[in-house]
Amino acid sequence: MSEFRSEVDSMGEVLVPANAYYSAQTQRAVENFPISGWPLPTPLVRAMGRVKLACAAANNDLGKLTGSGKNPLQTGQVQAMFQACQEIIDGKMDNQFPVDVFQTGSGTSSNMNINEVISNRAIEILGGDRFSKSKPIHPNDHVNMGQSTNDTFPTAIHVATACEIHERLLPQLQNLHKILADKAKAWDKIIKIGRTHLMDATPLRLGQEFGGFARQIALSIERAKTAARAVYELPVGGTAVGSGINTHPEFGHRVSEHLAKQTSIPFVEAADHFEANAQRDGLVESHGQIKTIAMTLFNIANNIRWLGSGPRCGFFEVILPDRQPGSSIMPGKVNPVMCESMMQLTARVIGNDSTMTLSGAAGGNFQLNIMMPVMGHAMLESIMLLSNGISAFIEFCMDGLEANPTACEASVEQSLSMVTSLNPYIGYEKAAKLTKEAFASGKTIRELCLEQQILDPSELSKALDPFSMTQPHP
Repeated sequence: MSEFRSEVDSMGEVLVPANAYYSAQTQRAVENFPISGWPLPTPLVRAMGRVKLACAAANNDLGKLTGSGKNPLQTGQVQAMFQACQEIIDGKMDNQFPVDVFQTGSGTSSNMNINEVISNRAIEILGGDRFSKSKPIHPNDHVNMGQSTNDTFPTAIHVATACEIHERLLPQLQNLHKILADKAKAWDKIIKIGRTHLMDATPLRLGQEFGGFARQIALSIERAKTAARAVYELPVGGTAVGSGINTHPEFGHRVSEHLAKQTSIPFVEAADHFEANAQRDGLVESHGQIKTIAMTLFNIANNIRWLGSGPRCGFFEVILPDRQPGSSIMPGKVNPVMCESMMQLTARVIGNDSTMTLSGAAGGNFQLNIMMPVMGHAMLESIMLLSNGISAFIEFCMDGLEANPTACEASVEQSLSMVTSLNPYIGYEKAAKLTKEAFASGKTIRELCLEQQILDPSELSKALDPFSMTQPHP
């Protein structure tokens, strides 16, 4: 059997891998864009399957597929289309989408890729010859009915984005929030020294510090929900330029309803199809929230890395799990590798936000944005990195993270900022002078105060109680 078969499109003959479910237009794109070797992200391919299924269902509901138009389909053919779409959604056809991310800016190559795969697979399901030049289920006339790449491809990006946020990112953020909140509660009585500007400050509790981290993640959960809401409006129904040419007036609404039912996500038809076709502001807004989440995770990982520094010459206020040898030359050295991994992947997400911003600002000319494939890739890569990164960070770092109360409490008395609680008793100026004297002499604030009888010992003990310094009091 030949390694290739001959297919024909409007530009002529092209050789396609013999057993591929795609056809000529896909193969041309494969040959035209030998750029990165990165195909579209799998979640986007499966979202395209969802969109095509919803479009077929809407057209069927409206009597368009089986009606009196060009080459009307029989009920069995429509059901075969549904099945082919579902197989794509289920991941059974993942290897049939080879077009590079860096392709035509509208995503036309990938839209035709999925149209061809659905057409040929549906024909095969019916027992027909998918290699036949005659296509009883046509990729353009039937699979792409009432659609343009310009509205369905961005619709798929929105669907993939919202699904990945709801199904992957939000659960991981919720898991991380719980473990941080649990540690905050468990470590609430451990006193440690605070640090501002990387310099000694007044005491706080380790639980309060981790409670702050937990609050950051609680806010990140709300940002993830906002990121999803930014892409709930779907462009489908606008076809080529937003006017809805060649589609039924109810098509966009019906497709959105089908997608909402499929995913349990409240997708709706775009309020204005000219905006929805031409601009990708919602995606840029959505990724902006994702970038902020990345920034938060970078911050938390970096703080935990610093808190775990040592074990003898750093802070060592928390004990990170040992994951792997840390040096090829220093025996026994162990590094905070999970924190470093998180910091790197969040840096990549922050970089992706520049791609999203430039693509949204410069790519939307007149009635179409021509940066959509790279925007879809950047968005879904960011969500994947954060989701997988949080999962690994929880399993390999946070689950085994321990407090080191001895190290936390050892430096409290040494902090010159303990003097802050004496301000109400002796005033700022005298307290500042006392601080300089304590530093010069190497004595603690408490020792110097006792020597100079600054306050009655019992009053001094109350004023310099570290726990009382960790919360407001009258």
